[in-house]
Amino acid sequence: MSGHSKWHNIQKTKGAADAKRAQAFTKIAREMIVAVKEGGSGDPRSNSRLAAVIAKAKAANMPNDNIKRTIDKALGSGSTENYEKIVYEGYGPSGVAVIVETMTDNRNRTAGEMRHYFDKYGGNMGPANCVSWSFDKKGVIVIDNEDEDLDEDTVMMDALEAGAQDFEADGDVMTVYTGVDDVASVADKLTEAGYHLLSAQVEMLPQNGTVKLTNEDDIKNMQKMLDMFEDNDDVQNVWHNWEDAE
Repeated sequence: MSGHSKWHNIQKTKGAADAKRAQAFTKIAREMIVAVKEGGSGDPRSNSRLAAVIAKAKAANMPNDNIKRTIDKALGSGSTENYEKIVYEGYGPSGVAVIVETMTDNRNRTAGEMRHYFDKYGGNMGPANCVSWSFDKKGVIVIDNEDEDLDEDTVMMDALEAGAQDFEADGDVMTVYTGVDDVASVADKLTEAGYHLLSAQVEMLPQNGTVKLTNEDDIKNMQKMLDMFEDNDDVQNVWHNWEDAE
């Protein structure tokens, strides 16, 4: 399973400051509210989308009280927050494919900001599905192995028995791949087995490997573009096929 630039994302997760963590919790909470409203239930057993968001929240160390409050808020009749999911696609420097998933209460504001970020750093925003056709949607669970010295064969067998489709070991992390609807159940089973999860969510993985940038200006602009996307409160996830450096 190639093309998943996981180490870059994991480093950001592990090195997050309090402000970044708070922003991450806010974004997850927004995603949870939409999952409850669109799934019609606050019970993850009957709402697979909510179950997946809860798995993501737990892997990000979001407190259980926060999760419960967010679900209760979404179920409350007084909740007036109406977010919609909008996906923007386009290209970064040298044709790097970029997918930006947003959750917004003002599509005009968000569309303008996304287009600005693409244009500002040498890319361009394209029409729907202009790059997503070259990505696969998969459940991705990343297990911490930095201080654990886990046995690769044991983890692989535990993952497969939990319902995983594929497994990949890469030094300080081990990555488990699942079906889109199975990420929550597999994550729960791995957590129960004692593994420390760094992330657990549905991701968009490039089908044909990653793109390397050799021009220093392109590299700087690509990183700045990604930082702008990730710092925007409306942006939930950014997927791309750039093989970024650690």
